[in-house]
Amino acid sequence: MSCIIQEIKVKSVLTRSGIPGIDYCINPYVGCYHACRYCYATFMKRFTGHTEAWGSFADVKINAPEVLQRELKRKEKGRVILSSVTDAYQPVEAKYRITRQCLEILLQHQFDVDILTKSPLVLRDMDIIKRFRNIDVGITITTDDEKIRKIFEPNAPSINARINALKRLHDNGINTYVFIGPVLPMNPDALVEKIAPYVDSVLIDRMNYTPKTIDIYRRMNLTKWLDRDFTEKVIQTLKSGLPFMQ
Repeated sequence: MSCIIQEIKVKSVLTRSGIPGIDYCINPYVGCYHACRYCYATFMKRFTGHTEAWGSFADVKINAPEVLQRELKRKEKGRVILSSVTDAYQPVEAKYRITRQCLEILLQHQFDVDILTKSPLVLRDMDIIKRFRNIDVGITITTDDEKIRKIFEPNAPSINARINALKRLHDNGINTYVFIGPVLPMNPDALVEKIAPYVDSVLIDRMNYTPKTIDIYRRMNLTKWLDRDFTEKVIQTLKSGLPFMQ
């Protein structure tokens, strides 16, 4: 799938967060090339005027760094997440480097930072990440099965690429976590074995099943995963083998 890139300017980039433990969000892009079938952020299309399929467009907030620099001068210190409704390290970041520039500015002010991504591109910014006094880097890994990954996250990096990124972050002394959200069909014991050596904590999020996602499960004969009791047993297996974040 090709991605329609559009450069835009924004008036604000640092927004208040409703996520527990997070004060602010920075979303350097609108839209996300990863095109995850379950993505809750598709609601953004209602506010941006996009009619294209989710995953086929990305708006680049080209003035985000300068706006952020201005905003941080008058904001109280707090914890910032990159990102809440996009992936700050989706492929377009390799060219535009908006996320990197925002990190450089956050570092100047030593805001606490939480990065959550599916992309090993985050490793490019290791030099900046290591200079923060308080930073966590999370990698989203929703299954151990690459076939399942391709169904639900068609344009996202492979599971092995994510685990390798997690390992390198961990080996460099970065506080790392894995976000398992949603819990896709998997072998939970196998996933635990793959990620346990490289995580300080794990956050698990149950899926909110949309009709679109339910249809995929039915077409792929994965309906047992729609049973919340079955999914709960999988989650308990994950909890028993991983440092679970409340």
